[in-house]
Amino acid sequence: MADGAAVAVGAGPDVNTAGNPTEIAMAYLQDETDGDIANLNLGELDLTTDEFILDEVDIHIQANLEDDLVKEALKTGVDLRQYSKQVEAELQRIEQASIKDYIKESQNIALLHNQITACDSILERMEGMLSGFQSDLSSISSEIQTLQQQSVSMNVRLKNRQAVRSHLSQLVDELVVPGAMISTILDSPVTEQEFLEQLHELNNKINFAKELSFRETLACSDIQDIVDRLKLKAVSKIREFILQKIYSFRKPMTNYQIPQNTLLKYRFFYQFLLANERTVAKEIRDEYVDTMSKIYYSYFKSYSGRLLKVQYEEVADKDDLMGVEDTAKKGFFSKPSLKSRNTIFTLGQRGAILSPAELEGPILVPHTAQRGDSRYPYETLFRSQHYALLDNGCREYLFLSDFFMVAGNSALDLFNSIMGKTLSMFLKSMSTYVSDCYDSIAVFLCIHIILRFRAITAKRTIPALDKYWEAVLELLWPRFELILEMNIHSIRNTDPQKLGVLDTRPHYITRRYAEFSSAIVSINQTFPNERTNALLGQLQVEVENFVLKMAAEFPSRRDQLIFLINNYDMMLSVLMERAADDSKEVEGFQQLLLARTQEFIEEILSPPFGGMIAFVKEAEALMEKGQLDRLKNEEARITQLVRGFSSTWKQSVEAMSQDVMRSFTNFKNGTSIIQGALTQLIQYYHGFHKILNQPTFRSLAVRSELINLHHLMVEVKKHKPNF
Repeated sequence: MADGAAVAVGAGPDVNTAGNPTEIAMAYLQDETDGDIANLNLGELDLTTDEFILDEVDIHIQANLEDDLVKEALKTGVDLRQYSKQVEAELQRIEQASIKDYIKESQNIALLHNQITACDSILERMEGMLSGFQSDLSSISSEIQTLQQQSVSMNVRLKNRQAVRSHLSQLVDELVVPGAMISTILDSPVTEQEFLEQLHELNNKINFAKELSFRETLACSDIQDIVDRLKLKAVSKIREFILQKIYSFRKPMTNYQIPQNTLLKYRFFYQFLLANERTVAKEIRDEYVDTMSKIYYSYFKSYSGRLLKVQYEEVADKDDLMGVEDTAKKGFFSKPSLKSRNTIFTLGQRGAILSPAELEGPILVPHTAQRGDSRYPYETLFRSQHYALLDNGCREYLFLSDFFMVAGNSALDLFNSIMGKTLSMFLKSMSTYVSDCYDSIAVFLCIHIILRFRAITAKRTIPALDKYWEAVLELLWPRFELILEMNIHSIRNTDPQKLGVLDTRPHYITRRYAEFSSAIVSINQTFPNERTNALLGQLQVEVENFVLKMAAEFPSRRDQLIFLINNYDMMLSVLMERAADDSKEVEGFQQLLLARTQEFIEEILSPPFGGMIAFVKEAEALMEKGQLDRLKNEEARITQLVRGFSSTWKQSVEAMSQDVMRSFTNFKNGTSIIQGALTQLIQYYHGFHKILNQPTFRSLAVRSELINLHHLMVEVKKHKPNF
């Protein structure tokens, strides 16, 4: 019944009509019943309308015939009129039951109606409240939007004010000249740290004022006067301070490096002058250049002059050449009494000047050397002079680059304006010395000193002296080559007949060459020079020719070979002390010595054993041709050779050994020659044995008198000299 009540409430007449609940329920019931009957009979068919169409009637009839109840009635053959009355009676009964149900629930329906009415009023009030809220929210949203726009605007204004305040604050700070700055610039000494700090601040204000003047800022004029006066005062005090330091360089015995280091502590002073008073900066720079130029020139001129006083008194001249005969200047190469004499062709200890310890060692102090009566070769003085130049030049270049803030070509120009006069004096003095110098080792050592000093400055990245090094090398290289060529010509033009008594011992000219060549080769190994190697090759050829010319003066081949071996051995020994074992000079003389030694061995074996040697060579040649039978009739000769060797070989070997040791100045070389000769003798005697063992000579009775080869070797070893 609740569902029926709900339908009645939704589909009934106006529920707002006032009245009895029973009447309301009856009205709903009547309306519902009429609707059901209408639906049951003809649905929406209106039989009274003038627009009735038979086709539509047929359609409705057909639809009703399809109804299940109608079909059931038709099947059972029920009378429709009777059936209609039954249906109508049933409907009336149902209607009465429904009315009773509605009447029974009328109180609930009325209560529901009242509740709905109350809800409607409540909802109406809520709708009014929500409409008010919506209106309020709309106004709040617009207010929030307005506030947001105001906030953005205020934020922009705040940022603009902060930016303006920052710029204005900086501008005011830069424009304001504090009293502390004024008092410090006016009263404090320039050496105080506070003065330097205030000078930095003043420099910033000067630059700021310049920048504002370009912008035509009116506030700039308020401080321009006081800034200019402070600048003038600062420039005056700085100028006086720097010039005072520069003038202190001029005092005698002053170590100018100390005031230089002081100036470097205040390098900003020159930077301030250069930025604000270029005239004063140029004055200071010119004064420094003039002062230091004179100081360096005076120092190095005095130092170079005093160095020359401790040089060896006797120096080589144009007659002191390798090929000049020893009698031309008596005792020139062999006077040991001249302690201050520098040997021309011998390196000795002179090469030590190129060692790192001596190359960068302390410079010579001339008056100390004079007191000790010490004398030095030219290259030692040259090293001391140029190391002082290198040390001072590098320090000066770094000072100029740092204090005067120059680099590249500007730094080089400034350096040359200071050191140019000194360097020109050096080159002029060196040119004078070199033009009259004939000491090739001294010149060559000077060349390598410069090469090493150039490497040192390159390592320090100091390009200031590069052009000077090149100028010195352009002076020294041609002179060295000229002296070397003069020595080559002197050996080429030497007349052996004018060199005194012939002697098989090493000649003094070859000794000169050996000492000189080993010296040049050992020095040249560090910085090889092809031109030097070529000239040494020419010199070696001339010396080899000279040795051959001298050997030709001896009447016998034996003496010629002794002379050649002695000279080759001496030159090889001297060269191997200093030069590398694989050098061209060493290899050349090794080949010459080996060839002449082999020839000499044949020469000394020939007198005592020549017959046997000749027979062995002749027989071996015939054996190769298969013609050994041609010696079948030489029994008497063979017998004489066998018995002669057996009876005299010991005496001959002893005499040969003594003769060899007397002939060669180098005992080691003499021992080697004796060993070679004995080895060669055993080989010849072994060949003699092999020949006599051939079928052609096996029947000879004298074969039994042959000395056992092993026994001979044992006996020969007893004759080997030990030194």
